[in-house]
Amino acid sequence: MQSISLVFQLIIALGILNVWMLRSGKSTTWRGGDAQNMKEEFEVYGLPEWFMRVVGVMKISFATLLIVGVWVPGVTPYAAAGMVALMIGAVGMHIKVKDPIRKSLPAMSLLCLSLFVAVAAA
Repeated sequence: MQSISLVFQLIIALGILNVWMLRSGKSTTWRGGDAQNMKEEFEVYGLPEWFMRVVGVMKISFATLLIVGVWVPGVTPYAAAGMVALMIGAVGMHIKVKDPIRKSLPAMSLLCLSLFVAVAAA
């Protein structure tokens, strides 16, 4: 179970870092509504730009802590729990704007992986 949890930690962390650091200004099929980038996506959700920045800092921080958790396991449950909370919010935003379920799949997947890691690390 430790090996699976470790793999999930890295999948979560690298996925979040990819979305928030490399692809935030790019269009994907997963963005809420008809948004073409992260800023537009938060506008679709009715959230201000400052909130996008706060969420971004939190996601990047938790993702970084998940990577650190490979060597310092004590931080893993906290990072995973934080990611669970953020992914619940992400799924909630997709529901709020009545996105088709397929647009919520990445957030739902990361929510499940984060839950697994949080429980395994506790």
